Amino acid sequence: MQRETLSHPEAAAARARLDQAPLGHSFVVREVLPDPQAPERARQLEEIGFYPGEQVTVMTRGFPGGDPLVVRVGQSTFALRGAEAACIRIEGTGGRAA
Repeated sequence: MQRETLSHPEAAAARARLDQAPLGHSFVVREVLPDPQAPERARQLEEIGFYPGEQVTVMTRGFPGGDPLVVRVGQSTFALRGAEAACIRIEGTGGRAA
């Protein structure tokens, strides 16, 4: 991931995706977009807590290849495939999670 993408707020708001987020940094879910390959995915992600305004942090990535991602949203922790995480747009400062 290019770190400069998340360091410029305007660019981050337009392009940042959860699958590109650095480990251990907190962001806010901006929107959940539908996946043309799996239209039901956006609804499923929202049902488990990925909705605008919710805080989200990538805790770790699988090895090798970085898939799945272990993600904390609100007070819950989930494993997401990269394709699922790519549907989640994020924004924020990217500060370290507490």
